[in-house]
Amino acid sequence: MLVEAKNTSELMVDLSYAAIFYNSEDLSEEVFRLESRLNELVYDMRTLAILAARSPADSEQMAGILQVVQDIEKIGNAAFDIAKIVVKRLGIPPELLHDIPEAEEIPSRVRVHAGSALDGRSLGEVDLPVETGMRPIAIRRDDDWDFDVEPEDMIRAGDVLFLQGPPEGVAEIRELAGAKPFDEAPAQGEHNLSELERAVDILIEMKNLSEVAVGLAYSALLYYDAGLAREVVAIEDEMDEMRYRLERWILLAASHVEDSSRLRGLLHLATASETIADCAMEMVWVVENGEEVHPVLSAAVGESDEIVLKLTVSPGSPADGKTLESLRIETETGMYALAVNRGGRWTYRPRDSYMLRGGDSLLVTGAPEGLEPLAELFGQELEGSA
Repeated sequence: MLVEAKNTSELMVDLSYAAIFYNSEDLSEEVFRLESRLNELVYDMRTLAILAARSPADSEQMAGILQVVQDIEKIGNAAFDIAKIVVKRLGIPPELLHDIPEAEEIPSRVRVHAGSALDGRSLGEVDLPVETGMRPIAIRRDDDWDFDVEPEDMIRAGDVLFLQGPPEGVAEIRELAGAKPFDEAPAQGEHNLSELERAVDILIEMKNLSEVAVGLAYSALLYYDAGLAREVVAIEDEMDEMRYRLERWILLAASHVEDSSRLRGLLHLATASETIADCAMEMVWVVENGEEVHPVLSAAVGESDEIVLKLTVSPGSPADGKTLESLRIETETGMYALAVNRGGRWTYRPRDSYMLRGGDSLLVTGAPEGLEPLAELFGQELEGSA
């Protein structure tokens, strides 16, 4: 149940941002439906945790599980609030929609054309997370939606795929679907950023940081790493400061916007992003304070749709001495680098220009299918493979 709850909350976040980007009430409604399922799971897990506590020691471990369960529920609630922006028509400035492609993971939509590389093949056969870095989150066929996508699902001409992944994967997925490439946006000359543009830039950064915080929190639980827990706390502190700056720029922008009510959506998005980072900080409290982590938490993180893994770059491997940009890890493996440890110091959200060296340890997250090609890239042999 914990695995399903984690997967559900992450799907809710993906779908809620897709609902914003495409102004889709259908996607929002699915987020609302998933919230009902998540609430049922949370209730059942709380009941089981109470039944499982037969001693003071059991109670302490169950308390840690209940804390994570509560935070997963709150992440789902934050996604619910994002989805409500569309249904309640709270307003999203076009500047935000233009800047979402600058986020580290973006929603994308593509129609499958007849005779394309995707037409008539299953999702498992085309393996989009590994081939493009894009994860399918929904399929629309005429007026029917499928939000529970599985590897055996067949793709047909006319299907509309909704995906989430790195911006550079969009061109590849459109080519596979036989769709026309997007026209390059005209280069804009230098200009002073308006108050609204500054607010949008901060909001995109908050979205990125909140996602990194959750990934690091799950990593801290999986590896019982106090250093990672401290990084999550630092991110949460930074998110608080960003929220203050964002509110200031929105207030300044209100006097220059014809309809200032359309700025409400930005405030709701900022609140949701900050809430997600707060949840990540609460998750790592157990690790930060040296309390014992129940094995079920590690098992749940390791078995979910998006796994978290720590890999070391072997000296002389294909990744040694290469930048993240040249390795194209996200589009080639479907895995995303959360952080790099070099000499005991963590660098989270490493830039494309970051050059890997032998001995570096990376925390990566993404589709399990990408694990093997990434391990080969780092010169690592997975347990059980020979």
